[in-house]
Amino acid sequence: PPAGGTQPYDGQQPTGLHRLALGRVMRIGRALENDLVVSDLQVSRHHAEFRSTPDGRFEIVDLGSHNGTYVNGQPVRQQTIGPYDIVGVGHSTFRLVGDRLEEFVDTGEISFSARHLTVTVDGGKQILKDVSFGAPEKSLIAVIGPSGSGKSTLLRALTGYRPADRGEVLYDNRNLYKHFAELRQRIGLVPQDDILHKELTVRTALKYAAKLRFPGDTAEAEREARIDEVLRELKLDIHKEKKVTSLSGGQRKRVSVALELLTKPSLIFLDEPTSGLDPGMDRDVMQLLRGLADDGRTVLVVTHSVAELALCDKLLVMAPGGSVAYFGPPDEALNFFGYGSWADVFSAFENYRDYDWSGRWRGSRHYQMYAADLDAVAPQAASVQPRQMRPPKQQSWGSQLWTLIRRYVSVIASDRGFLGLMLILPAVLGVVSVLIPADYGLARGPADGGPPFSNRDGSVILLILAVGACFAGAANSVRELIKERVIYERERATGLSRSAYLMSKVIVLGAITALQGAIICGIGLAPRDLPEEGVLLEGLPAVELTLPIMALGFTSMMFGLVISSLVKTAEKTMPLLVMFAIVQVVFTGCLFQLNDKLGAEQLAWLMPSRWSVSAAGSTADLNVLLPWEPGNPDPLWEHELSTWLLDMGVLVALGVLCGFAVARLLRRHEPEVMRK
Repeated sequence: PPAGGTQPYDGQQPTGLHRLALGRVMRIGRALENDLVVSDLQVSRHHAEFRSTPDGRFEIVDLGSHNGTYVNGQPVRQQTIGPYDIVGVGHSTFRLVGDRLEEFVDTGEISFSARHLTVTVDGGKQILKDVSFGAPEKSLIAVIGPSGSGKSTLLRALTGYRPADRGEVLYDNRNLYKHFAELRQRIGLVPQDDILHKELTVRTALKYAAKLRFPGDTAEAEREARIDEVLRELKLDIHKEKKVTSLSGGQRKRVSVALELLTKPSLIFLDEPTSGLDPGMDRDVMQLLRGLADDGRTVLVVTHSVAELALCDKLLVMAPGGSVAYFGPPDEALNFFGYGSWADVFSAFENYRDYDWSGRWRGSRHYQMYAADLDAVAPQAASVQPRQMRPPKQQSWGSQLWTLIRRYVSVIASDRGFLGLMLILPAVLGVVSVLIPADYGLARGPADGGPPFSNRDGSVILLILAVGACFAGAANSVRELIKERVIYERERATGLSRSAYLMSKVIVLGAITALQGAIICGIGLAPRDLPEEGVLLEGLPAVELTLPIMALGFTSMMFGLVISSLVKTAEKTMPLLVMFAIVQVVFTGCLFQLNDKLGAEQLAWLMPSRWSVSAAGSTADLNVLLPWEPGNPDPLWEHELSTWLLDMGVLVALGVLCGFAVARLLRRHEPEVMRK
């Protein structure tokens, strides 16, 4: 057997036995024509094959499945397997013993334990200290503790979002960190914030979640049947056509749980599911979790509420500093602490923060009964095994992208107020530009003017059009990523493609922003005199002037995504949006001369408004309309095709660079064991 201590499934009876014959292929999949049929929506119709090799051994070959085939927790395309190797396919695992293939189906009745979990932050400070506990199958575990006791840190360590620096998390004797790519499909996580698009109906939200989480070859009827099954189980079928935003807090939490139950997880974590709920809803949610455990799942809930702890099988109490103060039956906890109420216990935690609560626990009878056997195992460094290849996605990249685009369009279309504002804003900005008095529009002025043919009003028109497009583009996107951060974190952990998610935002917001730019210019340029000819489209100067404004809106939208990926709260986006818009006004080149201004000229190269106005200025011949200094024209305003293409190329390149920056920044919001 491979090294590493107790082997998974030792002592367990397999749910099925299959004989492998030399020279014969055994195909696994969901379809009935397979040699080994696995009735699991996480499994593709034709998922993988066991084949014999010329030297008398066996290998597993993935057939391009959507959720992947795993050997010892690592995704593989083709690999020779030996004795005691664990092959994972959906909720089923297989172990080769001689020429027999033992099948173990994960029905939810699994053990779960944490051993010596320790998390250290910068400076060597431990915020989680040697935490050990075990959860038997079909149990409900509650985690409580005062602020600063490490409850959130513990949850992130248990789920793999931020693995512990020391110790291990065991899912049925399998190291979760090393086998995360496979086991993540069997784990559900309901964060404190709802992992839902509240603008959608309950059924629509679950429909898109099912499309993203199930293989692409899953029939719509199969997905719908699973959705109906979950809705009935959680008593949500009467609310399925209601928008999520119209539901009560307890009902929304049920929908979040329903979303996780789609893939039939055996282990479910919940972070503060009763936060903000009244006592009645608090009880309803805890009774729901009790029912989930009774139905064959292991449920762990981090909570601040102590009213319904009696519904739990075990209670983990965290002490200040991140150590265990108690683990055992909830009805024995108050007697253990020697207080009559939880308020007194928490007051004691606050008043005696330096007391060795963990030492008191380890010297107790309860410790010997419920945790000593776990602590007997020596602590290990929690190293994460490198993956051999990227874990498979539930769908192909293109299929995920199409699903994400459709979902995003549905979200926008369901919010008619926001949709109307997106159309009204560019119209208003276009009208504002028309209010500027300009006798010659964007055409050349009189030959006998101050400087010949000058028309300073033309630069003001370009300034207003550019600022409008810049503000509209950034405003479209500046809140998009931060408001969906919790949703992205969870979906990414279940296999969502980072690039598909980002591209869905870019395509939908890019189309909206381009339309807004066309509206701004359509209204703003309609009553104006225009240049006689362009440099690219000689007979269509209006189109040539519109393209830089549309491109500016797109690049500003990409800058907005950068802002949205940087901030930690949505409230911080508005000041940054205003600052971004003001900076763009300053560096358009319409307020003061930029060329030959050391420092200012180089800084302006980073501003999309500079390149957009320059491209439009190239069409309008802005060196003639706005001659800052005789004999020193702005080289980016030259009325030449090469100049226009340079301006547009740099403008688009800035947007592309922003896209790469956003993709890198999104990695911060992914489980640490998944980061590439």
